[in-house]
Amino acid sequence: MPNRRVALLPKDSLTQSLALVVLLLLGAIGVAGPSGLLAWGENARLLEQREHEIAMLSAERNQLKNRVALLDPRHADPDLVGELLRSNLNVTHPDELVIQIAH
Repeated sequence: MPNRRVALLPKDSLTQSLALVVLLLLGAIGVAGPSGLLAWGENARLLEQREHEIAMLSAERNQLKNRVALLDPRHADPDLVGELLRSNLNVTHPDELVIQIAH
């Protein structure tokens, strides 16, 4: 049996070449694209960073909620109110001693 070589028509060769280019392009996007294999490490790092930031903001939010609760006009904490008055209005009681610290 003679060894026959099947000659591809130019149309078939072009179709196969385009299919190969498309597959290579899809493979490259799958590896180096915005959601590809190389981006997973960066996304994991960003996720960890954002979770840390959320934890810090949640703690700050809880502190602020506590401070707001202490300043509720119906039952304000007298110590906190006195501290705020002294710091914001620069007032003191007659029996208090003010000590300035040089910076």
